[in-house]
Formats: sequence, C-alpha cells, structure tokens
Amino acid sequence: MISAKMVKELRDRTGAAMMACKKALSESNGDMDKAIEILREKGLAAAAKKAGRVAAEGLVVTYLSEDKKSGAIAEVNCETDFVSANEEFILLANNVAKMAAISSSNTVEELINEKYVDDNNITLNDAVTALIAKLGENMNVRRFTKYNVENGVVQSYIHGGGRIGVLVELSCEKENEVLAELSKDVCMQIAATNPLFLNEDQVDSKSLNSEREIYRVQALNEGKPEKIVDKMVEGRIKKYLKEVCLVDQVWVKDSDLTISKLLAAKSKEVGAPITISAFSRFERGEGIEKIEENFAEEVQRQMQQGK
Repeated sequence: MISAKMVKELRDRTGAAMMACKKALSESNGDMDKAIEILREKGLAAAAKKAGRVAAEGLVVTYLSEDKKSGAIAEVNCETDFVSANEEFILLANNVAKMAAISSSNTVEELINEKYVDDNNITLNDAVTALIAKLGENMNVRRFTKYNVENGVVQSYIHGGGRIGVLVELSCEKENEVLAELSKDVCMQIAATNPLFLNEDQVDSKSLNSEREIYRVQALNEGKPEKIVDKMVEGRIKKYLKEVCLVDQVWVKDSDLTISKLLAAKSKEVGAPITISAFSRFERGEGIEKIEENFAEEVQRQMQQGK
C-alpha cells in the first residue's frame, strides 16, 4: 500500500507533483529509488537527491592541526535542534573531531572506545553516555573522515552553523600562501555544488550506466528518432559528468573557469602542480529518516494516559 508519507517523501526528494509521485510509487510497487527513476525518465523530477532527505539533528564539525597538515570532519547527532545548540553538546562534537584527527582510529567503533580527550579516566563512549543522561536526549557519533598530508594543506569549511561541513586535502611540493586561499575556495565550491566524485576516473560504471539508461528513456519519451538517441544520450552524459565531477565543475566565483583550470592557474603561480587529493562533504542527517510527531496527537495521548 502506498502511504501519504511515502508520497510526501518522494515529492520532497524530486519536486514532482503529488499525483505524479503517487502514480510513480504505484508503478514501482513502493520502491522509492525506482520511483525516482520513473519520474526522471518522464522528465517530471526537478531533482533526485541521492543522499535522501535531511532529517536528523546535531552538528557537522571539523578540526585542523595548527600546521594544516592534518584534519578531520565528523558528524555527531542528537534528537532536537535545541540540544544541538547546547554548549556541552557543541564541546562534545568538537572533541570528537579533534580525537578523530589525532587518534589512530579508523572506525566509529574504535574511536568511541578511545580515552576521552578532556578526561583520560573515561572513554569517548562514557562521555557521550553521561551527556545523554544529563540532557535527556539520545546522541551518537555517526561518522568521521580524516586526512594527513606531507606536502600540501588540509582545509575545512563549515556552513549553516554545522549543517554542512567540508574537508579538503590539497597536494603540492612547494609551500606557498596561495594554497591557503585556494583550499578555502575549493571547500566553498564543494559546499555549494555537492560534487559526487573528484574526477571522471572515480565515476563507477553502475552510476554511469544508470544515468545513460535514464537519458535514453527520456529521449525516446520526447519522441526523438532512434538514430539520434545515442548521440543525445552521450551529450547528456558529458553534461552530467561536468555537474558531478569536482574538477570539471564551473567555479562558482568565476564562470569562465572550471576547477581544473583554476588549479592550473594557481599551479603556474606557485611554480609546482597543485592537485586535489581528496574531499569529504557531510550534510547533517543526510540519509537518516526522522520520525515526525504530530504535536496535537502527542498531547492528546498524554492527556488520555493521565486519566
């Protein structure tokens, strides 16, 4: 059975009309990803947000070493925006990012069992548990990524008070102040455009084949002759790659440059090649479904329980 909640989620993720969403879900037997493909094939989806709708609360935070040679990005979740603004929760989140950067842990499970950076008598897990008891909300360390570079810089950027965070690693054999400004620009680019890949080499064949099939169905639905469909599909694939590959994107500060051209210009200025080695972009709560409570119904339930 197709529920109103499923229709609403599909509408939020695609921007398509309510009835079109309901029809697509019926056609896909409730499969959300398949319904998105159906809407895109019909040209009805305004956007397909692969990460899912943002629903959980908490913070995305970053930590950088003083020399900008290492850094980490982490997401720590809680239940409400009220707690996410609490000073003790903010301190905990920042300590998680710091621990991620300076410890040898590579997984959340390893990290939460490390000695807490503010109190070596307890673990990070103990610190989280204690704050849960104090503030009365469930919390968890969801994920983190860390970078270390010998030649180059690690840079970070936080947008929207912890809603979006970016961590970037630039490599360059020469130390130069240009790297600091460039790395900030790259961070802001990633925050604004949400690239899925660094370059075309990182695009997996499954994603590419899926896009190619969607574009093919779109073209046929538009009534295009079979003999020109393949050429149209490849044209749209090239456009898709320019949108999802960071180095091929148009620079948000100057539409005459792509990120690869920007890197080339700065490399010439520094006198050594500058490359983006890696990047991570975390958006708070992406992919987590939050249970939406009806306030009036909740009050009514509590009143009935009190009788």
